[in-house]
Amino acid sequence: METITGIGVLGFGFFVQEQNPVAITSDIMKKILVPIDFSEYSEYALEVAAQMAKSNESGIVLLHMIGMSESVLDNSEIAEEQEAKYYLKLAKKKLKDFTKKEYLQEIPVEVIIQNYKDFKEVNQVAKEQNCDLVVMGSHGTSGLSDLFVGSNTEKVIRTSEVPVLVIKHRYLNFKVKKMVFASDLENESIAAFKKASAFANLLSASIEIVYINDAGANFMGVDDVRKKVANYKKELDQSVEVRFHNYHTVEGGLFNYCLMNDVDLLVIPTHGRKGFAHFLVGSLAENVSNHAKLPVMTIKL
Repeated sequence: METITGIGVLGFGFFVQEQNPVAITSDIMKKILVPIDFSEYSEYALEVAAQMAKSNESGIVLLHMIGMSESVLDNSEIAEEQEAKYYLKLAKKKLKDFTKKEYLQEIPVEVIIQNYKDFKEVNQVAKEQNCDLVVMGSHGTSGLSDLFVGSNTEKVIRTSEVPVLVIKHRYLNFKVKKMVFASDLENESIAAFKKASAFANLLSASIEIVYINDAGANFMGVDDVRKKVANYKKELDQSVEVRFHNYHTVEGGLFNYCLMNDVDLLVIPTHGRKGFAHFLVGSLAENVSNHAKLPVMTIKL
């Protein structure tokens, strides 16, 4: 069965093909955007996205971004068109092979090829295509710092207004039974938790909140932490377990907690360089081997 509903080519100025509409029934998972660079990691992400799409009757938008150099863009219109068509032909061939994967059968798939200047354009495509989730692969294995510093994944996370699910290895059967939402117990994170909670309901997974009481300047005594947890739960206005875990670093504490509690998915709220994510920047990468490959979802505050 042919699953591609259309191929759009954006950013070159010579060809745009309209996408056919995708019929979806899920309320919070209509479309999933998957950036594809033809690496094994992007295929890991696509496999997970396909499993989620089948479970929720969602569509998939494949995005391949061609990085044209400034020298090419500065050429005459004819030279630019010839160069663009050459790269476009190669990309279309590879994407055609990608869409023939058996696990994509019966899933509505749209394909977009776009030239990019920076990775904030992933967010632009997600909004234009009404996507509810970005699923992307990452080769980072040494810890959460790899998600936030010096990588394309970090650039997408920093600019995406829709949740980003980062997949680091292959899942033949992607099942999430238990999710943990990492919180600094500030009211600003409540809206992000509600999005995470809706996602947990979609996956029929349990969810709890964890606060890492690290050994730095922000360390609090047990009574102070319990008071802060109580105030946070009151503002949440819903029944959910809020736990705290003492550890010498936030990043290491999150991995350690997930390892000890058989967590399948870690959710981190962020708004770029600020918010919870800034606690992870520059922290000691904890090589917790069992959870270096833990799937991580980020939700913008």
